Order: sequence, then C-alpha cells, then structure tokens
Amino acid sequence: QVQVVESGGGLVQPGGSLRLSCAASGSISSIYAMGWYRQAPGKQRELVAAITGSGSTSYADSVKGRFTISRDNAKKNTVYLQMDSLKPEDTAVYYCNAGAGSLLSQGPYWGQGTQVTVSS
Repeated sequence: QVQVVESGGGLVQPGGSLRLSCAASGSISSIYAMGWYRQAPGKQRELVAAITGSGSTSYADSVKGRFTISRDNAKKNTVYLQMDSLKPEDTAVYYCNAGAGSLLSQGPYWGQGTQVTVSS
C-alpha cells in the first residue's frame, strides 16, 4: 500500500513564498514521476508541476518562472514545490500525486491535499 502525505500549505501575502513537501511511502518505485496538482473552488483540478525519477520537469504556463519542483536524491519519493512571487490566483488546494508513468499522466496515488491561500 502506498501513502502520500503533503505538508507546508498556509496563508501568505501576495508576492510571498511557500514551500510544499510531499513524501510517498510504501511499495512504489522511484522511477515513477511525481507531481503537484491544484484545485480552486469551482474549477477543475490542474497540473502545476511534475518531475520524473531522473529529474526531468514540466510546469504549467501559469507558474513557469515562479514555482520550482525538486526531488530529494537521497529519498527519491520525496518532492518539494517552492512557490515564489505568489498571486491570489494561486489560491487552491494543492495535491501531491505519485506513481505516474510520465510527466503528463496521473498516477494512482494521491495525498489528502494542503490549502494554499494567497491574500492580503
């Protein structure tokens, strides 16, 4: 069984930064991609950023240059999302996804989500 646990959400002012963490434990290979998705009220869940086991990355156009996804080489099923220059439109529940076969596909494992609110 695989467990996915996120942490690091919260309330931040526009222009501020937050760092999200995600750890996937259990029977999951480190070769699979992991990603961050978000869902704002009334909107569909969307891909924010993803990273493969070898370190290739993909970002949504709306976060390019502001968000950075990284993977812990010592703990390959741990990923981070550094979010800088946050905007009110980044407000959403952020979900970590694990077990994807590629950067643009969803894996079968999801975390419980962490709320990010950008507001003054």
